[in-house]
Amino acid sequence: MNVHTVVRAGAVTIQVAVYGEGETVVLLPGNGRGTEDFDDLSQRLVRAGYRAVLPQPRGIGGSVGPLDGLTLHDLGTDVATVITAVGGAPVTIVGHAFGNRIARVVATDHPTLVQQVILVAAGGMIPPSPETQEAIRRASETGLAREERLAALRRAYFATGNDPGPWESGWHIPVSNAQRAANSATPVQAWWAGGSAPMLVLQGAEDASAPPENARRLLEAYGARITVVEIPGAGHAMLPEQPERIASEILRYLQR
Repeated sequence: MNVHTVVRAGAVTIQVAVYGEGETVVLLPGNGRGTEDFDDLSQRLVRAGYRAVLPQPRGIGGSVGPLDGLTLHDLGTDVATVITAVGGAPVTIVGHAFGNRIARVVATDHPTLVQQVILVAAGGMIPPSPETQEAIRRASETGLAREERLAALRRAYFATGNDPGPWESGWHIPVSNAQRAANSATPVQAWWAGGSAPMLVLQGAEDASAPPENARRLLEAYGARITVVEIPGAGHAMLPEQPERIASEILRYLQR
């Protein structure tokens, strides 16, 4: 089953793709990026017998709504509204990078909708170094000379030797700026724990943007409900860097 639909809630319209049948897995992309980042993973989930739900973040594609004055709770409500509309709760939410913050907000604010949370590149408590922050800033400058921008993408998001080309495109800068502002407007303590949901943390061993100490802090704080798997040869852009390993770890967790 492949369905493309829209879910409306007041001034917000969210474009949603639904693939396959089975237990529902909701996929949330990283900062300023769309659900296309999950093309490979969603296909693997469907082949394994799961239903993949991909809500496009507001401001991308057919998803529209205010981008000013937001908090992470507003963006979490978008996702909760989609889950309620398409059914399948309680769901597993997979959040990549910025999406893991939204995943944890939904688990905190709407616990009956969430069975478990999977974080891919989990940050929030330990910030990146000043050098990495500068690389992140430069990576968003699409007017840079190509080689300069690729170097910034590599420094900010990719492990040693990995090709930053997959992230040369696919950026939505106004959305990125709005999401960063929403993050700044929301205390970390409001979402860090992810409610009480079981949580798988897939941590890139060379993630400069979400340093591995973040995963260790989660494990130390919440113990048995946290499972941490470190992925060698992966930075922050884990989905294009290690697609087979990411998919296998997610499926192992779902099938445990």
